[in-house]
Order: sequence, then structure tokens, then C-alpha cells
Amino acid sequence: MHQIIANPVDSARRWWVLSIVVAAQFMFGVDAFIVNVAIPTIAVELRASAAQIEAVIAVYLIGYATLVITGGRLGDIYGTRNTFLAGVLGFTLTSLWCGLAQSGPELILARLAQGATAALMVPQVLATIHVLFVDGDSRARAFAVYGMVLGLAGAAGFLLGGLLVTMDLAGLGWRAVFFVNVPVGLVIIAAAWRLMPSIPRRPGTRLDIPGALVLFAGLLGLIGPLLFGHELQWAPSVWLAMAVGVAVIAGFVRLERRVALHGGMPLIDLALLADAAFMRGLCAVFFFFFANLSFYLVMTLFMQNALHIPPLRAGVIFAPLALAFVVASRHSGMRARHRGGLVLIEGGVVQVTGLAALAATVLAVNTSSALLLAVPLAVFGYGQGLVMAPLSSAVLSTVQTSSAGAGSGMYGTTTQIANAAGVAAIGAVYFAVQSAASAVIALLASFALCVLSVAACAGFLLWMRRAGNA
Repeated sequence: MHQIIANPVDSARRWWVLSIVVAAQFMFGVDAFIVNVAIPTIAVELRASAAQIEAVIAVYLIGYATLVITGGRLGDIYGTRNTFLAGVLGFTLTSLWCGLAQSGPELILARLAQGATAALMVPQVLATIHVLFVDGDSRARAFAVYGMVLGLAGAAGFLLGGLLVTMDLAGLGWRAVFFVNVPVGLVIIAAAWRLMPSIPRRPGTRLDIPGALVLFAGLLGLIGPLLFGHELQWAPSVWLAMAVGVAVIAGFVRLERRVALHGGMPLIDLALLADAAFMRGLCAVFFFFFANLSFYLVMTLFMQNALHIPPLRAGVIFAPLALAFVVASRHSGMRARHRGGLVLIEGGVVQVTGLAALAATVLAVNTSSALLLAVPLAVFGYGQGLVMAPLSSAVLSTVQTSSAGAGSGMYGTTTQIANAAGVAAIGAVYFAVQSAASAVIALLASFALCVLSVAACAGFLLWMRRAGNA
């Protein structure tokens, strides 16, 4: 591996490898957003219920979140290149399945499988960057490329989703948002097969299969009832299922302790559970991402169903938000050097300001003036960018170097669990208030929950700083 980096030809080659792995990361990120624009069309064509269209988004994240640590371990066991190729192939095939789905339940199952295969693919991206870019300057440039790809994935997802649904290529309609992954995935596989180096396996690594299965069952039991609670009129069985999910997750922690006691390799680093600063940081991460994808879901539903904005125009309205996010991501690093962790609090304030301005604009606009929504959306996106870029650094800086990999895995898992939980909970509130009152009031209620979530994030960040200082 060191020879690969030292050789001038191979040194140039690693940038081609970077383009391959970040293309896979881009494909994963686009898929988290592209479906939002197509959701109203999917709901009509598949006659999907409100709970089912929430699940189309949420189970993708659940499948990914519950298996992403396992995916990282499989990369250590079978090699990064092999695991990456398997993940991209699986993601390509499950994308094809999503596009061929004939019902809401089938699409939900296909999306769950798509998220699970992404959990094989995505961890290998950071692992490859970590191994190939060892000197400070090249590593900084590589991570800058990686961060920009993360930000641009949101803009591309909204615009591409709106474009594909509007163009209705070959009469495919919404199905094209999934089929587009097939040629892209095949190109990535061919390029990775030819150029990606075989990174050595990490000896002594074992897979905690029972832990992965129990975590998956617990999260599905907790978040699933939130998705279908409104449809089932919040029957006692819904609350019972959620209670069982909580009990299973509590049992997961006990199971992991037992695995460690018997000399096994737990799915999570149990020592991190006792790190007060890190755990408070993870709580901040949870509340930040709780208000992330859920915001885009309810905003997309409101624009397309209440304001009757076509998918392509909706994507255009969201584009300034994504671009503001990218700009803020670049500014946040500079501000963090001068302001430290306070830049995160400032970002939260900007987000809340954007939400307040958006609420006022929603009350004033109609379909013909809907482009005005782009301005407060850009303010909100800038606030998100100020927080999201330095948040991982702030939280993971509390972790010992020896636990950096485990901490990163827990961070990534928390973000996706929060995204899924937010889609389920805030989505449920939106649909419940919409049926009881109106779409405008439902959107404002959703905004209020987002504000509370951002405030909770800020509170835990301040609490984390106190723990770190102590």
C-alpha cells in the first residue's frame, strides 16, 4: 500500500480512485433526496398511504443505519475493495428493484434492501481516503472534495428528481429516479475493478452478527410504529410495539456487554458509552439530524400538494438552499478556527431565523409567487451548512485516537437513525394536523418541532462543551 502512494504514477492514480469512491458517496447522497421530489407522484401511482410514503424514505435510512458499522467491519474482514464492489453491485440491483416496484409495500422492501447495500458501500469510502491519503496536504484536499460532494448531493437530488419526473423519459415517470442509478453503478463497478487497490484486511476483526440483528429489530420496532401510527389511529398495539422496540434496544446494550465479556468484538465500543462529552455530542447530533430530512419531506409535500408546484419547479426552489449549504460549509471551517464551537450555536440561530422567515413567507405566498420561498430556504440551508460541516469534528474530537473508528461509526449510525426517526415523527405530525386542520397549519406545526429540535441540539452542544472543559 505504501508503494502505491509513493510511486508518482500511483500517486496520480489515487485521485482517480478518490473520484470513484466519492461518486459512490454522491449516488448514495442523491438517493436520500431525489425521492423527496418524486414522493407525491409515487403516492398517486402506487396508491400509497401517507405512512407508506414516509416509510419509503425512512426504511432506506433504517437499513443503512443499522448495518453501517457492520459494513465497516466487513471491509476490515474481506478487504475494502471487495466489500465496496459488493456494496455498489447490491445498490445497483436494489435500485433496479425499486424502479420495478408495483406497490407501496414492495417499494418499501426494496428501499430497505437498498439502504442495507449502501451500508456495505459507504463505509469503504472514508476507509479508502484514510489509507490512500496519508500526508496532511493531500488528505485535506481529499476531504475537501468529499465534503463538497456531500453538499452537492442535496442540490443534485432535488434538481435531478424534478427533472426526471417532469421529462417522463420513455414513459417511466418516477421510476427513472431509481433506474438512473443502474448505468452509474455499472460505470463505478467497472472503474473500481480496474483502478481501486486491494487494501489489506485487518487481522483479528470479527463480526457481531447477533448485535447487528438485534439493533435492526429494535430500531424497526421503535420507528416502524411511528410511521404507521396515524394510519392505525394510534391503537394500543402501536404503543406496545414501540415499547418492545425500546426494550430490544436496551437488550442490545446488555448483549454487547456480554459479547465483550466473553472476548468477542461488540458492534459498538462500550467504553464510549461512559464518555460524557461524546454521549452529549451524540445527543446534539441526533436532534440536529432529527430536523434534517423530515424538514425536506414536509416542505416538498406542502409545495407539491398544497401549492401545486410541479416537481421540476420544486427542485429549482430548493437549489439555492443546497448551494447556500455548500458555501456555508466552506465558511464554517474558517469561522470555527476563530469562534470555536460557538459557530455551531450561530448556525442553529441562523436555521431558526430561516424557519421563522419561511413560516412568514408560507402565510403570504401562493403558487404564482412560490419562488419567493427560495430566499428563506437559502437562509435555512446556510445555517445547516454552518452546523453540519464542523459538527462531526466537534463531537469526534472528544474521542480518544484509539477509538476514532468506533466513534465515527456511532456518529454515522446516530445521524441516520435521527433522520429516520425525524421523518417518522414529524411526518406523522404533519399528516395528523393536515387531516384535522389544513396543510398550512400542519407545515407550521412541523416547523415548530424543527425549531425545538435545533434548540435541543444547541443545548446539548453547550452541555458537551462543559463536559469537555471538565
